[in-house]
Amino acid sequence: MSEAPRNCLTVFGVDKDARFGPSGITLESLSGKRPVAIIDEGNPPLSGELSFSRAPVAENHVPADLAGGPRYVARQPILDLRGQVHGYELLYRNGPETAFRGDGNLASRTMLDNTVIFGVEKFTGGSLAFINCTAETLSGDLVGILQPNLTVLEILETVEPSPELIAACTKLKAQGFKIALDDFVWEQRFEPLVKLADYIKVDFMLTNSAGRKDLLRKLKGERVMLLAEKVESQSDYHEARSEGFTLFQGYYFCRPELIKNRKVPSNRVSHLEILRLLQVEPIDLHQLSRAVQRDESLTYRLLRMVNSARYANHKEVDSVQSAIMILGEDTFRRIATLAIATELNTGHPSELLRMAMVRARFCELASALCSLCGPEQYLLGMFSLLPGMLGVPMEALTPALPLRREIREALEGTITPEGRLLEWLKAHECGDWAACEAIVEASGFQAGQLNACYAEAVLWAESQFCLVE
Repeated sequence: MSEAPRNCLTVFGVDKDARFGPSGITLESLSGKRPVAIIDEGNPPLSGELSFSRAPVAENHVPADLAGGPRYVARQPILDLRGQVHGYELLYRNGPETAFRGDGNLASRTMLDNTVIFGVEKFTGGSLAFINCTAETLSGDLVGILQPNLTVLEILETVEPSPELIAACTKLKAQGFKIALDDFVWEQRFEPLVKLADYIKVDFMLTNSAGRKDLLRKLKGERVMLLAEKVESQSDYHEARSEGFTLFQGYYFCRPELIKNRKVPSNRVSHLEILRLLQVEPIDLHQLSRAVQRDESLTYRLLRMVNSARYANHKEVDSVQSAIMILGEDTFRRIATLAIATELNTGHPSELLRMAMVRARFCELASALCSLCGPEQYLLGMFSLLPGMLGVPMEALTPALPLRREIREALEGTITPEGRLLEWLKAHECGDWAACEAIVEASGFQAGQLNACYAEAVLWAESQFCLVE
C-alpha cells in the first residue's frame, strides 16, 4: 500500500479527503454530513498495514452531531454445511437508532456509505457481504457503488413488492447481484420476489418447526438457498439442518454441547503447558524448546509461521531457539499463542479461530484506552473461545491457564474491569448496541475509539489468517 499523504486518511483501503479541525483530522462519509472517524492530528492514521506491533489508538473527540450515538459496523458469519464461511451479514448502528428502526432509508444509505469507506472486500475477507436494503436503496440505484460479485442484497420483510421494486431487482440481478429475502414469511404477493431470490432467510427464533416445514413445502422447486438465522445453539443447528436448511447464521459454533465434569483432552494438556512456559519471564529456552518439539504438528506450524513472508528474515529459522533470538520474546509469544490456538481448533469451523483472533487483537489494541496490559488482554481475547474449541466448560479450563485471577474470572463471566473490553466486543458481535452503549457509559470508554479498534482487528485477523490455515 502506498503511503497516504498527510492530509489524507486510509481506512479499510479507501482514501478520502480529510479536513483539519481543532480536534484533529475528520474523515467524512459519502454524504459529507457526518464524520465516521476522527484521528488525533498527533498520531499517524490507521491503515491496512498491520503487524504484531501495537498500533497507536486515535484520540476521539466526538462532535455535537454524533451526540445521539456513534456509528457501529459489525459482521456476523454465515456458515455452510461444512462449517466454512459462505459470507457475512454486515450489522450496523446509525446514531441513536438500532438497525432499521426509525428511518430505514437513512439507515440503508448509511450502510452503503460505511461499506464503501470500509472496503467491503477487506471487511469480509473476500467472502460475500449480505447488506440490508430498503425499497429506496434498490430502486434508486444506490447499490451501484457496490461490487455485484461480492454482494447479496437483503430485502427487508417490510418492503412492499411493488412493480417498481420487482423491475429494480430484475435489473440488479442482471448486473450480477444476488438477492436475499430477509425474515421471510410466505405471502402470495411475495411470489415474484421469490422467483428472483437466491436466498431465503428464516428467523429461527420467531418461527416454529411446523411453520418452517410448511414454508419449505411451499418453496419446493424454487432455486433458492435456505438460510436459518439466529441459530444460537447446537440443538438449533441440528434441527435446522434436518429440516433442509443449508446455510446457518448465528453463534451456535461457539457454543458446543458441553459435557459436565469433562476434562481437557489429554492430547491438549501439553499445549496448555506450553502456554504456561510462554508466560515465564524470561523465557526458559531449553525447557520451552523441548516442550514444543515433542509436538511435531505444532513445531511445523510454528516454524512455518515464523518463516512466512510477514516475519521472514534473510536467514531461515529452523528451531525454536533461533526464532526467539531473531524475533524477540514478545513477538514469539504472540506467534506461538496463535499457533497453539490453531492446533486447539483442529476439527472445528475455521471461523471460530478467526473470531478468537479478532477478539485477541481488539482487546490488545483497546487496552491502550483504559490502561490495561496489552499482552494480557490479547490472551484474554484469544482464550475466550477455548470452550468452543475443546468442548470443555470454561470453569474447567481456567485453572490450567497461565493468567492472573482477575483475567480467569473475566473468562468465567464475572464482571471485572479487566473483562469490560471483551464484554463490549461480545455485544458488538451480536449487534446488541444497547449493551455496547451501557458498557461505554459505565466504563467511560469512547465508542468511536472502540469501533476503530474493532475495524483494525478485523483487518489484522484477515491478514494473518492465511498464515495459520
